[in-house]
Amino acid sequence: MKKYIISSFSVLIATASFAQFQNVMISNTNNPEEVSICINPKNTNQIVAGANIDNVFFSNDAGLTWNSNVLSDTANGIWGDPIVFADTTGAFYFSHLSDPSHSGWGSLNFLDRIAFQKSTNGGANWNISSSTLPSTPKLQDKEGIAVNQKTNEIYVTWTQFDSYGTTITTDSTVILFAKSTDGGLTWSTPKRISTQAGDCIDSDNTVEGAVPTVGPNGEIYVAWASTTGIVFNKSLDDGNTWLANETFVTSMPGGWDYNISGLQRCNGLPATSCDISGGPNNGTIYINWTDQRNGTGDTDVWLIKSTDGGQTFTSPIRVNNDPSGKQQFLTWMTIDQTNGYVYCIFYDRRNYATTSQQTDVYLARSIDGGNTFTNYKINQTSFVPSPSVFFGDYIGISATNNIVRPIWMAYSSASLSVWTAIVNGTTLGIDESSLTSYSPLELKQNFPNPFKENTWIKFDLKKSTKVNLFVYDVLGNKVATLYENEQFNEGNYDYIFIASSFNLKTGIYYYSLRCDEYEQTKKMIVY
Repeated sequence: MKKYIISSFSVLIATASFAQFQNVMISNTNNPEEVSICINPKNTNQIVAGANIDNVFFSNDAGLTWNSNVLSDTANGIWGDPIVFADTTGAFYFSHLSDPSHSGWGSLNFLDRIAFQKSTNGGANWNISSSTLPSTPKLQDKEGIAVNQKTNEIYVTWTQFDSYGTTITTDSTVILFAKSTDGGLTWSTPKRISTQAGDCIDSDNTVEGAVPTVGPNGEIYVAWASTTGIVFNKSLDDGNTWLANETFVTSMPGGWDYNISGLQRCNGLPATSCDISGGPNNGTIYINWTDQRNGTGDTDVWLIKSTDGGQTFTSPIRVNNDPSGKQQFLTWMTIDQTNGYVYCIFYDRRNYATTSQQTDVYLARSIDGGNTFTNYKINQTSFVPSPSVFFGDYIGISATNNIVRPIWMAYSSASLSVWTAIVNGTTLGIDESSLTSYSPLELKQNFPNPFKENTWIKFDLKKSTKVNLFVYDVLGNKVATLYENEQFNEGNYDYIFIASSFNLKTGIYYYSLRCDEYEQTKKMIVY
């Protein structure tokens, strides 16, 4: 049986080379590095990013175009370690280290607090400044942030140095915690949550990398790098009390402070996140980091997880899926809380000779609770870093409702630049084999492809079923609903698409056929 449907259709977004991932340069001014990014969960077209030390970028079209600002903070000063995040109202925050005396290294109050600025209009303006302030003026460094989705409370953890960079045995580092219950206006008195202290050298025996996350019932989880490896602590009462002693999670052979050729410095500090999607992996805690357990020439990306609230953790799972012997470094992780998918971003040198410093950017995704990962190269142009140029200590990624936006630094022509990629979680990896061995439907590749005026789409149904046939652009937006819950009988079907009725740009689209729990998606190109 054949059914002929004539429909007008065209493609919205394109790249010059029809690459799978469109790359967008966010900025190449003001020496941007050490980047962070956040999608507004209330409006996924609204994205804010930040970079050292005072660069903020904002987009209102899901990352296709960007505006930029340079922040100021007369009360606290801005020094670095920017983290961009959003609360449950859709307000954005830019947290950073601070130098309130504006005098730099050696001044009395240099980096004595973690400060926050807030924007309620998508990053265009920043209208409050507040800060955590420990009881003694010591150096505060490397904050991590989480937002309680039930209460809108903001949690921050960070490292406190008695004195930065010293080898004096009486000087130490500890992990502190504070919270805000009023949208960042005020902060609780910082509380020490690490029993084991580290030294102040800012290397393997310094406690650093504390990134909190919130569980489905408001639990606060946090992991960091210590003198023994990665350790873990948690609070079940809104941060008022914590475990008497942090628990050991896994070793970090080679330490978190290691060398990568071409970089001024590099670290493998952990990032922590918890699945609160309500899906099959709800409540799972993930910790993501890099180390050199397989040798200085073979840095790898790792993940461990806990499904029992942090009482036990799995053995490390290798995220990068290339053969051994190449370098992967500077990873970051996020979870799309609409479906529980885990995403990691990292720099990667798998495609080049062992001695090469040529660098790519890879995205890894797990749709099975972190058990397995599929890797995707997402940059269009590789780069070679310079050891004379500081790259910062982290890159970033944000994902909401299948809108995935990584962020990274690149280096070329003696200049740093910040980039993102337009990644659609719905159509990610469609060129791979089907995830199921049996399917009651078979979606054919459209022909011709690429096409200019019209193309045929064919599919086969092995049973009578309700069919959904949708078309998406590269941003993941549904641009055409051809059938929604339409009843079809078993048989073979042909669709003719005519593109000339729409005056839209040449580019890439995805067409997706779904019935029951089965779905197949393919890519087509209009030129």
